[in-house]
Amino acid sequence: MIPRVLTVAGSDSGGGAGIQADLKTMLALGVHGMSVITAVTAQNSLGVQGAWELPVQAVRAQFRSVVDDIGVQAVKTGMLASAELVEAVAELISDTDAPAVVDPVGVSKHGDPLLAASALDSVRTKLLPAATVATPNLDEVAQLTGVHVESEDDLRRAAAAVLEYGPRWALIKGGHLSGDAARAGGNEAVDLLTDGSAEYWLRAPRHDNRHTHGTGCTLASAVASGLAKGLTVPEAVTAAKEYVTGAIAAGFALGAGIGPVDHGWRFRN
Repeated sequence: MIPRVLTVAGSDSGGGAGIQADLKTMLALGVHGMSVITAVTAQNSLGVQGAWELPVQAVRAQFRSVVDDIGVQAVKTGMLASAELVEAVAELISDTDAPAVVDPVGVSKHGDPLLAASALDSVRTKLLPAATVATPNLDEVAQLTGVHVESEDDLRRAAAAVLEYGPRWALIKGGHLSGDAARAGGNEAVDLLTDGSAEYWLRAPRHDNRHTHGTGCTLASAVASGLAKGLTVPEAVTAAKEYVTGAIAAGFALGAGIGPVDHGWRFRN
C-alpha cells in the first residue's frame, strides 16, 4: 500500500504554501497525501489579504474521518491559527500512533501573522511535546523561545531551547542567516538536526532566488513523507533537505510578488 501522510494546515489560495504545497510535495515524493483544513486564507504572491479559521469541531471531524477509516503513517502540522485549534490538534496527534512533524507556523513569507499571539503558550506546552520532529525557522525560534540566532554557532543554543519543550527532535532551519553569517567564507544554507545527543549538520548551496514561497511547508511535508516510508528521522530530514533545495533552485515567478518553490522540479529535470 502507498504510504499515507496527513497534513493539518491552512489553505493557500495562491497554491504556493499551506495545504496545497503539502499535497504537491507528497505527490512528488511518492506518498498519498490527505488533508485536514484548519483555516482558509485569501493569499497571493503579494501577501495574505484575509484569513478565516474553521471551527474546532470541523477540524476534529476531518481528522477522525481520515484516521479512523484510512489510517496514516505520518502527520504534518502547519498553520493552526488559534490556541483552541492548537490544543485540539495536539490532542489528536498525541492519540494517533504515527510520527508527527510540527512546523510551528507563525507568520507568512510576506510577514503576515498566521498564529494568534495568545496561542504561543499552547504551541509550547501542548503541540511541541507531541512532535516527533519540530521544524522552526529562526523567526519562529525567537518567537517561541526568545533565542535570537545570529550565527551558525547559535543554532545549538536554539535547538536546546526548542527541545526544552519536549519534541523528540529539533530541526533548526538556518536559511534566514546570511551566507557569511551561516558560514565564514562560504555561501551555504545550513540546518541543524538534533535530539539533544546526536547532531546532524545539513548543508546545501544557497540559491540566489527570491521565489521561495512555501519553503517551510514543503520541507516539513517532505520530512513527514520520508517518515511514512519508514526512514529514520535523520534519513528523512536529509532526503527532505535535498528535495527542498532543488525546489528552491527551481522556484519561479508568479504574480507580481514572491513566487513559489517548484514542487515538481524533479519531473521537469
